[in-house]
Amino acid sequence: MLGGVNDGNSPLQNEWWLPRHPRSARRARKYLRELAEVWRLQAEATDTAVLILSELTANACVHARAPRGRYVRVRCLLFAGRLRVEVADAGSAMPEPRVAGVEDEGGRGLALVTALADEWGAYPRPYGIGKIVWFELKLATTHS
Repeated sequence: MLGGVNDGNSPLQNEWWLPRHPRSARRARKYLRELAEVWRLQAEATDTAVLILSELTANACVHARAPRGRYVRVRCLLFAGRLRVEVADAGSAMPEPRVAGVEDEGGRGLALVTALADEWGAYPRPYGIGKIVWFELKLATTHS
């Protein structure tokens, strides 16, 4: 994991690659918790980020229509009192929030992201195939 010395003007960042597998959401949660400890993020922000990352990673692993052998990339940036997390996959379909019925087992993930993130969105990857889904959280205090 990148702990890093920072001049205060550059974002701290870290990234990892995960296989498109249901267990990858668990790994992503673990990696983000470790990184949050190194970056000294507040517990509440960490819990929120871990929950949102878990949802986005699961979506990338389960729903992205991508060729076999493709990976999911998670990138975390800490800058200007904000945590930004990006999940990139090789699927081209953009995420679309929907209203889940009372009996539906799925369909609530993006509503959760919308409710918890200060900002979120998605865009096609500028180089290569696929998309990047991202979210940002404002931190109560900046990293020390």
